[in-house]
Amino acid sequence: STTSPAWLRSETVSSNPARRAGSVPVVHILLATDADWIVEEVTGALGGEGDTFTVCRDGRAVAGQVKNTTPDLAILDLQIGTMGGMAVTMDLRLDESAGALPHVPVLMLLDRQADLHLARRCGAEGWMIKPLDSLRLGKAAHSVLDGGTYTEGLPAEPASDTSDDEADEAADSSEEVPATAG
Repeated sequence: STTSPAWLRSETVSSNPARRAGSVPVVHILLATDADWIVEEVTGALGGEGDTFTVCRDGRAVAGQVKNTTPDLAILDLQIGTMGGMAVTMDLRLDESAGALPHVPVLMLLDRQADLHLARRCGAEGWMIKPLDSLRLGKAAHSVLDGGTYTEGLPAEPASDTSDDEADEAADSSEEVPATAG
């Protein structure tokens, strides 16, 4: 049998022996990053008894790993070897739309707020801006695993005194005033 190059291999990381407060239910998380500190932060924050993590050190290995063992959540770093998190997410969504892969919720780890526009367009259910902390990681993972979204860096929607229907009616009832030459 042939051995994959080191950058293309995935590894399984053991979870913490004791469940931490606020960690997600027993899950399998695919973590795609080539940074050891991210592996340590994510497994430390989200790992509990029975939880498993598969770490992909290169983005090109993610789709194959999903095909072999579908994770409950994929956490993708923006920079993953030769194929970054945005491209991996788009690749997963294209394979899903073609019926080649099941849907896997994606939480992206962004380097800066300027990356938000890319994260919004690639189909990720959530994203966080580094640096990471265990409280935010837990909150984001819970939200995405529960079928919701988690986004950072977007301004809050302003509260409106009128409903959308009332606003549409007001726009439809405006009077047109003919222009006069003067």
